[in-house]
Amino acid sequence: MTGPPSSVTITFSDLTRAAYCPRQLWYARRDDDRGPPEDVAERRELAFRYPELRTAPDRVLADLPIDPDPDAYRRALDRLADRPDWAALSDPDDRGVRLAGKDCHGVAHKLLGGDSPIPSVISPGTPPERGVWEPQAVRAVATAKALSWERERSIPRALVEYPTVGVVRTVRLTTRHKAAYRRALRTVRELDGPPARRHDARCEGCAYRDQCGVRTRTLRSLLGV
Repeated sequence: MTGPPSSVTITFSDLTRAAYCPRQLWYARRDDDRGPPEDVAERRELAFRYPELRTAPDRVLADLPIDPDPDAYRRALDRLADRPDWAALSDPDDRGVRLAGKDCHGVAHKLLGGDSPIPSVISPGTPPERGVWEPQAVRAVATAKALSWERERSIPRALVEYPTVGVVRTVRLTTRHKAAYRRALRTVRELDGPPARRHDARCEGCAYRDQCGVRTRTLRSLLGV
């Protein structure tokens, strides 16, 4: 299998996988398994229900895929409501917008800001203590760049929403974030065989762990090797 030539644009999802683990992307391509897991849509949909969930009773929140307990989740949404862009987050100008840039294409989950658009990426996971995980930063940069290409204007930042915990983080198109994006882009374009195996915490929840043959630290400790 060979990667796409540079003239072919890359999907946001492939860039995200490449930033997370190039070998995982290789398996996904090989198996034509490029769609998100089944529960992702349900988690992302929470990002369009913030005002409702902010006052939802425990019995409603208990049936949703949120990570904190109901009280903590409502407090998180209260903090989110203090943001100046709360109204736009709650009722975005557009959602599910397909974008096609010079190097990449995909869907902006939300567009905020009207004449000065800000794209938003909705993550089904949880954030680090500060900032965002690199794969989400790469996707945020890709989304901003594609929107910039289409609108022919500078898009200096994007948002990453973590609705299962009620957190929104800003990703600015800094030199560091743009460098991570370029690395992911280069990785996808040059992918022509299975990359080297990883041996870190990312392997723990990977769907391809058994095929990959990686022994995680937890597994090695259980086996005594």
